[in-house]
Amino acid sequence: MTYVIFEVKSEDAGKINKIIKEDIVSRQSILTRDSSSLNIDGDFLYLKIEGSDEGIKKAEELAKEFEIKKLAEKKAKEINEKILEQEDSAASGMGMIFD
Repeated sequence: MTYVIFEVKSEDAGKINKIIKEDIVSRQSILTRDSSSLNIDGDFLYLKIEGSDEGIKKAEELAKEFEIKKLAEKKAKEINEKILEQEDSAASGMGMIFD
């Protein structure tokens, strides 16, 4: 599935809602993470939108309109790997609870 990751300054967090309230974008898989939770320096939120090409394209258009930075492919891949590691870690912890 296609995804895009945006870097949003924490003080601009309200702009995320402007993007995800758009109908086609809201039907995609949406995930936000704070930079500190991913062990990344800075005061940012990362917005990952995964889904259809149409939904991704609309999110990119809105991000440009609201002056939100879309990450370059290399940086987006790094952030996505950190998000996936975090999700795997959380899933492992839940597995231990139910064992």
